Amino acid sequence: MNKNPIIIVAGEPYSVFLEIFFKSFKKISIKKPIILIVSKKLLLSQMKILGFNYKINLIEKKIIDFKQLSNNKINIIDVNFNFLKPFDSISSKSNIYIKKCFEIALLLLKENKCSGLINGPISKKNFLKEKFLGITEYLANKTNKNNKVAMLIFNKILSVSTITTHLPLKEVHKNLSKKKIINNVKLIIKFYKNKFKKNPKIAITGLNPHCESNYKSSEENRIIIPSIKYLIKKKYNVSGPFAADTIFMKEQSKNYDVIIGMYHDQVLIPIKTIFGFDAINVTLGLPFVRISPDHGPNESMMGKNLSNPLSLIQALKFFDK
Repeated sequence: MNKNPIIIVAGEPYSVFLEIFFKSFKKISIKKPIILIVSKKLLLSQMKILGFNYKINLIEKKIIDFKQLSNNKINIIDVNFNFLKPFDSISSKSNIYIKKCFEIALLLLKENKCSGLINGPISKKNFLKEKFLGITEYLANKTNKNNKVAMLIFNKILSVSTITTHLPLKEVHKNLSKKKIINNVKLIIKFYKNKFKKNPKIAITGLNPHCESNYKSSEENRIIIPSIKYLIKKKYNVSGPFAADTIFMKEQSKNYDVIIGMYHDQVLIPIKTIFGFDAINVTLGLPFVRISPDHGPNESMMGKNLSNPLSLIQALKFFDK
């Protein structure tokens, strides 16, 4: 087997991720092998409780011999933490386990030719605390790419990106800059050209309602419009700023491949309303492609066998093309 493996970090142990992984493994056939970094004990326990029955292929080495891998079994690297129960509440006691999973994944990606990384949802409140805003920033720090990455919620019809990520609204305007907007656009264009041989059409929103404010100097006038003018001058295919309350209307959005917003909910709410789970979270700018399903741990749904695997399926298909 000479296919580059997809590395998957199972993430928060008390989330719905293993359920949607089992469903995805059953529903689609992936040409590339998958290596799941997870507690074997947790995996087998949840598999039994949820009613799935897959064979396990235990991988011992961190420098992978591709001959070890199987497409018919779940290839796993066991991260053994005996305190883990099959189902429990999310808390900081998972932190050491999650950190170890990411450390193994980053070593694999560094030492082996892999397709990229998928990670299951992480509880930002417990694992990241106040040090990082999200896994995007966590991985940027671990790979020396601080302030050089961008978050793209990708769907082949329409994608969105944010200049700031998981910031409180009162902090957003302080964290906007021309540099961030330009970097974001460049990373998106590079991604689309490399993956799809396409020069994407990009719309950029304003920050304030209707792209205006009562202040003498708005963020549109000081930051956003000068950024757009600079990008247009450099021949980038961007337009804006657009009012966020109308850009997602069908007659507007159909003209663009990507809409860039200034803060998280400004573009995440409409894209999830339009596509539901049919989207994936891609981190641009890392030394490898990183994707996560576009949903959180959803602890309240654990063990109910009702969670939708579509976003993980789309993530796996993205790597398998």
